[in-house]
Amino acid sequence: MTPGRILTAIALCALGSVSAHAEIITVTIDKLVFEPAEVRARIGDTIVWNNKDAMVHTATASDKSWDVTIGPGKTGRLALQKPGDIAYFCRFHPNMKGRVVVQP
Repeated sequence: MTPGRILTAIALCALGSVSAHAEIITVTIDKLVFEPAEVRARIGDTIVWNNKDAMVHTATASDKSWDVTIGPGKTGRLALQKPGDIAYFCRFHPNMKGRVVVQP
C-alpha cells in the first residue's frame, strides 16, 4: 500500500470513529413540557427537539450560548460543542424548563 493510501485509510477510520460515537438525543415538547426535562450528552452529540404543540417554542440557554426556535409540528437541532451544565427554557413560555449536562 502506498503512503497516500495509508493516510487515506487512517483518515477514514478516524472519521468513522467520531461519527460512531455521536448520538441523537430527542426531547419531545408536548403540552408545554420538555420531556425528558434533563438530558446527559457528550460533545458532538445532537439534541433534537420535537414540538408536538400547536404553538412556537424555543430552547434558549440561560447563559445565552444558544437559542433554538421550534415551530409547531417541527423539529429544532443543536450540535453540542462544549461541556457544561446548561439550564434552558422557552422564551415564550418561561415556565417550560430543561437542562442539558454535556460531558467531554
